[in-house]
Amino acid sequence: MKAPSNFWQFDKDISGCGVFGVIDKKKNLISGSMPISAMCTMHDRGNGLGGGFAAYGIYPDHKDEYAFHLMCDDQAALDRAEETIKEYFEISVSEPIPTRKVLSIKNPPVMWRFFVTPKARRPQWEGLTEEDYIVNVVMLINRRGGAFVFSSGKNMGAFKGVGFPEDIADFFRLEEYSAYIWTGHNRFPTNTPGWWGGAHPFTILDWAIVHNGEISSYGINRRYLCQHDYECTMMTDTEVVAYLLDLLIRKHGLSYEMVSKVFAPPFWDEIDRMGPEDRKLYENLRMVYGPACLNGPFAILVTDANTMMGLNDRVKLRPLVIAEKDSMVFMSSEESSIREVCPDLDRVWAPKAGEPVIVKVEA
Repeated sequence: MKAPSNFWQFDKDISGCGVFGVIDKKKNLISGSMPISAMCTMHDRGNGLGGGFAAYGIYPDHKDEYAFHLMCDDQAALDRAEETIKEYFEISVSEPIPTRKVLSIKNPPVMWRFFVTPKARRPQWEGLTEEDYIVNVVMLINRRGGAFVFSSGKNMGAFKGVGFPEDIADFFRLEEYSAYIWTGHNRFPTNTPGWWGGAHPFTILDWAIVHNGEISSYGINRRYLCQHDYECTMMTDTEVVAYLLDLLIRKHGLSYEMVSKVFAPPFWDEIDRMGPEDRKLYENLRMVYGPACLNGPFAILVTDANTMMGLNDRVKLRPLVIAEKDSMVFMSSEESSIREVCPDLDRVWAPKAGEPVIVKVEA
């Protein structure tokens, strides 16, 4: 039987991008080979223009220092960034981020890392909290261009670039690392450029975010963040989520649960049907934090040193699957990626639209 001429001309709906995360609630270390294998199963969700990982617990010998990961256009840009870092910090280690040559990775930036502590006397920003001081220096370096701090937390690091996730992992030798939280991302950019700084995860301090979808509210989110001294320089919509987390949770003291209600609130007609107490809560959140609402289709994984949260948009236009096995919790775009690394699961489910899944370490 002869197939019709259009038999193979079908559109594969892969919902763009792929995310994966795993957290061990007892802080047992997980080899980097696990997230690498999980991301390999979602190869078709990307197009080679962005891949990356975030890992927590990878620098125990420097756990009390901030680990700055930098990508630089050239040695001159790195030298300029290092002079800025020396002005504001004491540097205990300055070294290349270990990498290897990978045929599919073309013209990578200069990759460098510094382990730093803020100087006792802090020029220019005397009186700021330590975290605000770190954020200000990161913004200062990034807005000058040529060198970008793409990771700035303690005992954690982001590793990302232009390529498929498995190639980025090979480039950064991630199989040599072990962590108690991992996230991974395979990018299919649609409305923003595919460049090294624009790959996921996006981080500030200990926050890291990977995202499948589109933040169509990027413009208003960015203007809102500018009012609070955050500068977006990575030319990708997801960057705003990392800074909103820092603002709402660290600076404003909101819980993860409250932030999920800000990011993916019910529609107004749903709020109108609520009881008086819930209606008042959501009305206040919408009025105070309306510019922080995330519009558009999304599934996001958010992490800090003690937490991983998965959250869909309020219509659930992007897939998100959660699974448990003993002390480990997995979150992914596809169940297949979880079963690739852990076939025998205790529980598997898909959260409802706008319903956060929040997992915290026990130790």
